[in-house]
Amino acid sequence: MPDSTHQTGDAAMAEEFIGEQITPVPGTMTAEGMGRGEVGLPLRFVWRGEEHEIAQVLATWPDTREGVDGPDMRYRYRHWFRVRTTSGLVMRIYFIRNPASRTEARHRWWLYSIERRS
Repeated sequence: MPDSTHQTGDAAMAEEFIGEQITPVPGTMTAEGMGRGEVGLPLRFVWRGEEHEIAQVLATWPDTREGVDGPDMRYRYRHWFRVRTTSGLVMRIYFIRNPASRTEARHRWWLYSIERRS
Protein backbone atom coordinates (compact mmCIF):
# COMPACT_ATOMS: atom_id res chain seq x y z
CA MET A 1 0.00 0.00 0.00
CA PRO A 2 1.51 3.36 -0.95
CA ASP A 3 2.64 5.67 1.84
CA SER A 4 2.47 8.88 -0.15
CA THR A 5 2.17 10.30 -3.63
CA HIS A 6 4.17 13.17 -5.06
CA GLN A 7 5.03 14.71 -8.40
CA THR A 8 8.40 13.99 -10.01
CA GLY A 9 8.67 15.61 -13.42
CA ASP A 10 5.60 14.75 -15.49
CA ALA A 11 4.47 11.63 -13.64
CA ALA A 12 3.06 11.12 -10.17
CA MET A 13 5.11 8.73 -8.05
CA ALA A 14 3.59 6.53 -5.35
CA GLU A 15 5.92 5.57 -2.52
CA GLU A 16 5.55 1.96 -1.39
CA PHE A 17 6.89 1.08 2.07
CA ILE A 18 9.18 -2.00 2.02
CA GLY A 19 11.13 -2.08 5.33
CA GLU A 20 13.38 -5.02 4.43
CA GLN A 21 17.07 -5.75 4.86
CA ILE A 22 19.40 -5.43 1.87
CA THR A 23 22.83 -7.04 1.55
CA PRO A 24 25.67 -4.97 0.05
CA VAL A 25 27.75 -6.78 -2.56
CA PRO A 26 31.31 -7.06 -1.12
CA GLY A 27 33.85 -4.71 -2.71
CA THR A 28 31.29 -2.20 -4.02
CA MET A 29 31.31 0.37 -1.19
CA THR A 30 32.18 3.94 -2.17
CA ALA A 31 34.92 5.68 -0.21
CA GLU A 32 33.60 9.13 -1.10
CA GLY A 33 32.69 11.03 2.08
CA MET A 34 34.17 8.50 4.49
CA GLY A 35 36.94 10.97 5.39
CA ARG A 36 34.19 13.32 6.60
CA GLY A 37 32.63 10.59 8.75
CA GLU A 38 29.93 9.75 6.23
CA VAL A 39 28.85 6.25 5.28
CA GLY A 40 30.22 4.47 2.22
CA LEU A 41 27.34 3.59 -0.09
CA PRO A 42 27.21 0.11 -1.65
CA LEU A 43 26.99 0.56 -5.43
CA ARG A 44 25.40 -2.89 -5.69
CA PHE A 45 23.20 -4.76 -3.22
CA VAL A 46 20.94 -7.80 -3.08
CA TRP A 47 17.27 -7.54 -2.16
CA ARG A 48 14.89 -10.52 -2.31
CA GLY A 49 17.57 -12.55 -4.11
CA GLU A 50 18.00 -10.00 -6.92
CA GLU A 51 21.06 -7.79 -7.37
CA HIS A 52 20.46 -4.05 -7.87
CA GLU A 53 23.04 -1.53 -9.06
CA ILE A 54 22.90 2.15 -8.13
CA ALA A 55 23.14 4.42 -11.17
CA GLN A 56 22.56 7.77 -9.44
CA VAL A 57 22.37 9.19 -5.93
CA LEU A 58 19.42 11.61 -5.94
CA ALA A 59 19.69 12.79 -2.32
CA THR A 60 21.41 11.97 0.95
CA TRP A 61 20.73 13.13 4.50
CA PRO A 62 21.42 12.13 8.12
CA ASP A 63 18.85 11.26 10.76
CA THR A 64 20.04 12.55 14.14
CA ARG A 65 18.92 11.58 17.63
CA GLU A 66 19.45 12.99 21.09
CA GLY A 67 22.47 11.56 22.85
CA VAL A 68 22.61 10.21 26.40
CA ASP A 69 24.31 13.42 27.55
CA GLY A 70 21.20 15.51 26.91
CA PRO A 71 19.45 17.49 24.17
CA ASP A 72 22.58 19.44 23.19
CA MET A 73 24.40 16.23 22.28
CA ARG A 74 23.07 14.76 19.03
CA TYR A 75 24.45 11.86 17.06
CA ARG A 76 23.79 10.45 13.61
CA TYR A 77 21.53 7.45 13.98
CA ARG A 78 20.80 6.65 10.33
CA HIS A 79 22.17 7.84 7.05
CA TRP A 80 19.61 7.97 4.23
CA PHE A 81 20.04 7.75 0.47
CA ARG A 82 17.49 8.26 -2.28
CA VAL A 83 18.88 6.45 -5.31
CA ARG A 84 17.98 5.44 -8.84
CA THR A 85 19.03 1.96 -9.94
CA THR A 86 20.22 0.94 -13.41
CA SER A 87 16.79 -0.68 -13.91
CA GLY A 88 15.11 2.69 -13.24
CA LEU A 89 13.75 2.01 -9.74
CA VAL A 90 13.87 4.91 -7.28
CA MET A 91 14.60 3.60 -3.78
CA ARG A 92 15.11 5.05 -0.32
CA ILE A 93 17.72 3.06 1.58
CA TYR A 94 19.37 3.71 4.91
CA PHE A 95 22.28 2.61 7.05
CA ILE A 96 22.00 2.23 10.85
CA ARG A 97 25.16 3.83 12.27
CA ASN A 98 24.83 2.81 15.92
CA PRO A 99 23.02 -0.51 16.19
CA ALA A 100 21.37 -1.20 19.55
CA SER A 101 22.37 -4.86 19.64
CA ARG A 102 24.65 -7.46 18.06
CA THR A 103 21.71 -8.71 16.02
CA GLU A 104 21.11 -5.23 14.63
CA ALA A 105 24.83 -4.90 13.88
CA ARG A 106 24.46 -7.68 11.30
CA HIS A 107 21.49 -5.90 9.69
CA ARG A 108 22.68 -2.36 9.06
CA TRP A 109 21.44 -1.69 5.51
CA TRP A 110 17.71 -1.43 4.83
CA LEU A 111 15.41 -0.70 1.90
CA TYR A 112 12.81 1.69 3.27
CA SER A 113 10.68 2.30 0.18
CA ILE A 114 10.36 2.18 -3.60
CA GLU A 115 8.78 4.94 -5.67
CA ARG A 116 6.61 3.66 -8.49
CA ARG A 117 4.76 5.54 -11.21
CA SER A 118 1.09 5.70 -10.35
